[in-house]
Amino acid sequence: MEIATTTIKELRNQTSAGVMACRAALIEAKGDMTEAVKLLEKQSLVEARKKVDRQASQGLVEAYIHTGGRIGVLIEVNCETDFVANTDEFKSLAHNLAMQVAAQDPCYLTPEEVPEGTECHPETDCLLVQPFIKDPTKNIQDIISETIAKTGENIKIRRFARYELGV
Repeated sequence: MEIATTTIKELRNQTSAGVMACRAALIEAKGDMTEAVKLLEKQSLVEARKKVDRQASQGLVEAYIHTGGRIGVLIEVNCETDFVANTDEFKSLAHNLAMQVAAQDPCYLTPEEVPEGTECHPETDCLLVQPFIKDPTKNIQDIISETIAKTGENIKIRRFARYELGV
């Protein structure tokens, strides 16, 4: 099946996947753009799972102060190399995660961290399973997995702190 270069470029702009991955997804989806996007999303989750055990000791600490200065967040996001830590993609992820913490006030990173007997609602209290504030159809782990697929490195949130004036 012949796939037009413009179609590949459109899919690449939509997903940030590599040219060959876009072409292969379009061929498998028989030219259906929606199906190709779904295939690439599945593939990025598979790629992310392969990288989960790799050590992530580089990264950055992102600070976010919400408008008015009443809420502040510090979050440490780790990756495998300082090269990836300095990319716009990684910096954008760290900033979006800090904004998520400011907006949603999670208490824990994962549901596994919740102490036994604690009343906790994972969707609101655990960062990685919260719906993403910029796209509620995805959760935070999905956003991280997409960035792992784009950068080719493991990415983890190590810790975060949220400060609110008067609380």
